[in-house]
Amino acid sequence: MNEVKVLFFATLKEYVGAKSLQMELPAGATIGELKNRLIDDYPRLAKMRESIMAAVNREYAADDLQIPAHAEVALFPPVSGG
Repeated sequence: MNEVKVLFFATLKEYVGAKSLQMELPAGATIGELKNRLIDDYPRLAKMRESIMAAVNREYAADDLQIPAHAEVALFPPVSGG
């Protein structure tokens, strides 16, 4: 198992009810698998599934990236600017 710290920003923080969580993931788990597990635990995230952005250890990450051991994963909704 792989323990990771997951940080939530903006509306994601509101949907989860926490700024961060410690999670145990299977070795080799991907960002996409992490998102799916979070949606199982926090169904309100489902409507944003495809637009949630991720960064692993402060670098943007795609859904197919395997999460390294003891990583910090930041999740945030898309941002718009003017």
